[in-house]
Amino acid sequence: MSADIETVVIGAGVIGLAIARAFTDDGGEVMVLERHKLIGAETSSRNSEVIHAGIYYPRDSMRARFCVRGKDQLYNFAQQAGIPVKRCGKILVATSPDETPQLDRISAAGKANGVSDLCSLSPKEVRELEPDIACVAALHSPSTGIIDAHALMLALEGLIEAGNGQVVLNVSVENLSQNAQGNFVVTTQSSDGETTTLTAHNLIIAAGLEAQHLAAFIHGKTNGSYMPPKRYLAKAHYYTLSTRVPFKHLIYPVPPQAGLGIHLTLDMAGQARFGPDLTWIDQVDYTFDDADGRRQADFETAIRRYWPSLPQASLQPGYTGIRPKIHPPGTSTADFAIHGPEIHGIPRLIGLYGIESPGLTCCLSIADHVRKLIG
Repeated sequence: MSADIETVVIGAGVIGLAIARAFTDDGGEVMVLERHKLIGAETSSRNSEVIHAGIYYPRDSMRARFCVRGKDQLYNFAQQAGIPVKRCGKILVATSPDETPQLDRISAAGKANGVSDLCSLSPKEVRELEPDIACVAALHSPSTGIIDAHALMLALEGLIEAGNGQVVLNVSVENLSQNAQGNFVVTTQSSDGETTTLTAHNLIIAAGLEAQHLAAFIHGKTNGSYMPPKRYLAKAHYYTLSTRVPFKHLIYPVPPQAGLGIHLTLDMAGQARFGPDLTWIDQVDYTFDDADGRRQADFETAIRRYWPSLPQASLQPGYTGIRPKIHPPGTSTADFAIHGPEIHGIPRLIGLYGIESPGLTCCLSIADHVRKLIG
């Protein structure tokens, strides 16, 4: 018995939309299911909107390969689709002599990953580019940029629906299984409580924070020896600036052990935001937590290491985001986990886990990879 639809993608964030667009580009029939009333309502809309160059990630990792390839794809796609994008460049700064060896390590890692445009800057050269920055050494990444993430997702949605696909909002996936024919049985519930069941030949779980929860349905019934990577939640806070920022580049400190530090990024209108910090949490909670003002004080201290003249009381609470990590606190950041039949043993099923930064940059290259895995 044939399936109702060729491919179901669960999750209408930037990754799910990019994957669906890759299938419709090949003429495939695709349905994207999204439990929220808007596309990209979680991780995809709660980040820095940075197009990363590919300098931080271990050589030959998926994060490195997909980032370097995806960066060029994203710039080209944005230009073709009329999506606001800017190749503004990034300056990575060391603010003390003991941080300079890490700049050298990052430069070497970037070159090993195929990033060929990095260059070292002296403090004088940094001041010529950004007079307000204080540092002892720096690294310039001219291919780093910013993109309007919402416009990107709207463009992907439009291409899906212009092809043989549709994006269905306000439906949550309540159950997953397989029938006797090997097709995937997807049970959904709409926001008004209506339950619907459909079958799909291919199933892609690109549900971000909920990916493990959904995968457990089907793996618990078909392959009890496999379980997806455990999920860990890392909450990030971002502050915005009440005044206009004097910078044209993105400014990043030498990264601490976890994350990339409190960096300065710009939106397409030139407004600044600072973040992210990192707080491990047990459940999804987007509350901005700074009742006693300590978080803001910590941000100000971190920012003034590279921007000493940050105006007093100029930071304002912005927003929070949650990264779907697959490694516990105190351990090294894990690579992306894209699990197909060769890992879990179920044909035509792909699960994506731990797609955090640089996931936005990688969205088109990840989509190509998933399309090839399905065949």
